[in-house]
Amino acid sequence: MTHEDNLQRVVQFYETLTFDSVSQVERMYSQDALFKDSFNEVRGISAITRIFLHMFSQVDTPRFVIKTKVMQDKTAFLTWDFYFRMKRFSKEEQCMRGVTHLEFSEDGLITLHRDYCDVAEELYEKIPMLGGLMRFLKNAANK
Repeated sequence: MTHEDNLQRVVQFYETLTFDSVSQVERMYSQDALFKDSFNEVRGISAITRIFLHMFSQVDTPRFVIKTKVMQDKTAFLTWDFYFRMKRFSKEEQCMRGVTHLEFSEDGLITLHRDYCDVAEELYEKIPMLGGLMRFLKNAANK
């Protein structure tokens, strides 16, 4: 299996992710994989699995749409849209846009998963009360 095949397998996993399919994390990530996003920095399959399970406890109908895939050697970058409904704040569907940097081992498992996104714009500005404060700070910084 090539690294391109491994990347396609990961894209398929993310685009079809459900609460039940979270158990497949161990087929995607190496035992000591590093996962870092705006909210977490963990190492290992059980910790990564907990992040996905926590996501399902916080949001309804989460889904990823992969927009761009770039692969070079064992390194990949994905751009994505993440659609969800926040359970506590809003029933409207929200969208966060971001980029993921992945590195694969020789056996095709993810050893590094690093997400990049503007959480202030993509999430915090959409939360009632906090959103107003975030927009005020953003405007103040731009003056």
